[in-house]
This record gives sequence, structure tokens and C-alpha cells, in this order.
Amino acid sequence: MLSFCIVDDDAVSRRMLQTIIEKDGVGEVVGLAAGGVEGKRLVLDENPDVVLIDLLMPDQDGIETIARLKQEGYEGKYVMISQIENKEMIGKAYQAGIEFYIHKPINRVEVNAVLGKVSEQSRMARYLKEIKQSIAKLDDLQSEPAGMRKKRDAKEIVRMILMDMGIIGESGSHDIIQMLSWLSTRQQGGGAGFPQLKTLFEASARASKPAGGDLEKEGKAVEQRVRRTVIAALSNLASIGLTDYSHPKFEHYAPLYFDFEDVRLKMREIDEKGPQEKRKVNIKKFLQVLHLETEDKMKNQL
Repeated sequence: MLSFCIVDDDAVSRRMLQTIIEKDGVGEVVGLAAGGVEGKRLVLDENPDVVLIDLLMPDQDGIETIARLKQEGYEGKYVMISQIENKEMIGKAYQAGIEFYIHKPINRVEVNAVLGKVSEQSRMARYLKEIKQSIAKLDDLQSEPAGMRKKRDAKEIVRMILMDMGIIGESGSHDIIQMLSWLSTRQQGGGAGFPQLKTLFEASARASKPAGGDLEKEGKAVEQRVRRTVIAALSNLASIGLTDYSHPKFEHYAPLYFDFEDVRLKMREIDEKGPQEKRKVNIKKFLQVLHLETEDKMKNQL
């Protein structure tokens, strides 16, 4: 599921876009901003998959905001929103790096069509990236003599499992890797039992943020990113199951990491091409199973 930030000085447009995205199951809106300056800060904080941004805003227009975000290293996709029909201005927006253009006044059908194309592009780009990474790792392993291969640590093993599920490109995958690495180190140090989720989220926040930050706030942000990533894993596996119920990835991961009823309902949603409902997922079960599988793979390394 894609995450979105909406940057538009028109409050009505912001609300309409958020309603369409969330009610029609297009994705999740993780932030709203009323201007370019505020929008830039929001996007850098939330790192969404897609930014919906107004062309004309009083403080800083959409094209300038995109340029500044690119300078700061943001690599997500942009969709421009505007009532401007000037071809030269629209051309400048495409040169700045937008993927598509949505006209005002907001039209539900157009928004769904455009964001559907953006979603498909993102999915394909993620899969291609993961395939390339898998091939590169395989080449590295094959080039090393068996006796000289290094044992993989928890981070490497978790990364490969997430890649197998098709979610290594999700923003929460980094948090999951940090948490599982912390868990592995804690276990080696004599820690017993599986900790509370809050403890795990704050462990990831602590590893990513400098000392002195609001740990509780950052922990909640980690929770949101992880939840979106686990939902993306459920969607990916359900899609695989619809295509090939006997696919090895579906047979291994779907029943192990998720409740059967959740997988079945997600498969039905995808098959019927209806609105994607906001569904709760058992994050603790997902992380516990991932931890157990990671520890098992570490023990069984040659």
C-alpha cells in the first residue's frame, strides 16, 4: 500500500484527495501541508511514496518545492495538482520531475485513474530493484569458495527475507531490520522473552535518531511505518496466491506470518477489485515469526 503526502493551500482539495485515497483503498495519507515550505518539511519527515502537490501556492510553488526536495535527497514520486491549463507551465512541471498531472476541480475518477498508474509504476520499480539485488547477492555467493563464505548476521538474513516478500523497498523495512538486529543482540546478551512492541519500536527509533529526540513520538512513527510494511507484505503474498496458490513464497510465508482469515479476505479484495479496506494486522506475530526464522537461519549456517 502506497503512502501519500498532500501539499496544497486549498483545504477543501486536501480533504477531498485524502478521502478519495483512503476511502477507495488507494493508499494511506501520512501527512497534509498547506504550503510549499511546510510541505517540504513534512515530506522529508514522513518520506512518503508519493507527493501530491499543488502547482501554485503563495509561499513556495510546487515546482520550486520539488526542486528543493530533490536537493535534500527525497526519491519518491510526484503528482501535480492544478487548475492551470497553460501548456508551458505544465511542461515545466514535467521537467521538474512529476509523474502525472491531476486537474482541478478534483474529480474522483481522474484521481483514481492517475494514482492507479502511479501505484503500478511503483510496484514494478520495486520488483525490478529487488530482482537486481537478489541477482547481485547470488553472484556474490557463487563467486566465493564454500569454505570462505562469511556467516550472515541478523540484518543480512532479515533483509533477504523481506526481499523475498517483496517489501524491502517499503519505508518500514529499515525499522524492521533495526528491531530484529537489536533482538538478536539482546538474546546473545542473555535477554529472555519477546519484548513489548513499544520497546521494539523505540529501539528502532533510538538507533535511527540522535540522542535527545522525542523517543515516544519517534516510536509511534516507527509503528506506523512498520504497520504499512506488514500490510504491504500481506498484499504481495495475497497477490501471489491469487496467481499461483502453490507458489513456494505463498506456501511458506502466508500461513507462517499471517492469520489465514486475513490472507483469505485480502485475496478476495484483490480478486474482486473493490475498495481496499483498512485492515488490522498482527504486527507482533509477524515480528515474532521473523525473529524465530532469523535465529533458525543463523544457527543452521554452514
